[in-house]
Amino acid sequence: MSHRHLYAVDMPASMGRSGVSMKLASAGRIAASIALAVAFWASAQVHAAVREYWIAAEKTPWNYAPSGKNRIKPEAGLGVWGETLVYQKYRYVAYKDGRYNAPLPQPEWMGILGPQLRAAVGDTVKVHFLNRTDRPLSMHPHGLFYDKNNEGADGPGLGASVPPNKSYTYTWVADEDAGPGPADPSSIVWLYHSHVMEDEEPNLGLVGTIIVTRKGMERSSSDPAPRDVDQEFISLFMIFNEEEGKESGMKHTINGRIFGNLDGYKTHLGKRVRWHVVALGNETDNHTVHWHGQTVLDHGRRTDVVEVMPASMTSVDMVPRSPGHWLLHCHVDDHMMAGMSTRWHVLP
Repeated sequence: MSHRHLYAVDMPASMGRSGVSMKLASAGRIAASIALAVAFWASAQVHAAVREYWIAAEKTPWNYAPSGKNRIKPEAGLGVWGETLVYQKYRYVAYKDGRYNAPLPQPEWMGILGPQLRAAVGDTVKVHFLNRTDRPLSMHPHGLFYDKNNEGADGPGLGASVPPNKSYTYTWVADEDAGPGPADPSSIVWLYHSHVMEDEEPNLGLVGTIIVTRKGMERSSSDPAPRDVDQEFISLFMIFNEEEGKESGMKHTINGRIFGNLDGYKTHLGKRVRWHVVALGNETDNHTVHWHGQTVLDHGRRTDVVEVMPASMTSVDMVPRSPGHWLLHCHVDDHMMAGMSTRWHVLP
């Protein structure tokens, strides 16, 4: 203590003045940095967009195999999983506007998935949600920034539970922490799902995805899709439990279809394709996703298999190099045999 005190008393005055000068210079630099950050933030706000969606939850019948056939191995049939194919499900449906009378089409390959939401980093996502079903529901996003009223889960937030025939507008922000990290590709995927009875509602079919693009990589101000890829596909690997654990009701699906009944995965040689792979479900929903005929770049690692577990998400890139009709399936033997397979097509 005494040595530090004597050092302070005996320090030359010139050193004191230098220290003051250094502090003033440092303060000036800090002020300049703050001003620059404020200017950058203001600029970002000018260019940020509000992405607006109108989505309803609705009850609808769902057929896990519309062809009624095993389209991977026709000779094997559908087995016990074909005993009942149509069940009543709950789904998210996108509409053109707040009149909710003009549903928007979505690609065939999306299957049971809810509408694909998009944003670039800095954008606000505004979802006008209408519950047209017979039970309270919500929309809970992974990854995006929100306050308690917009969490869509874990009350007492206003959006935690939307009663039947009522609506709520969720506001979420795709901030920097919602966007791609340094090792990620230019767009990444997040899940959204209902979270009132969280152990039941994804199994009802209430699940969709949000794709967030790195700032500056969007195609245009009106289209936040990444400009460095030609196509993006989404694959949900999930076992739907339709009959309280009975084997015939355990539907091992890709986007809600079994045994090759998911159509629409089509691309061309040399196209830049990004696959967003997600999973939901229970402890059995640990999946090893395998593409035949091609490889993918998984965060710098070259492979043809990626692993997903319940509520996990990953995004990988591919440039198809071999034409043909190729298998896409879970490589867990039991899942593959139960129908968690489809085909995707690479055209010349």
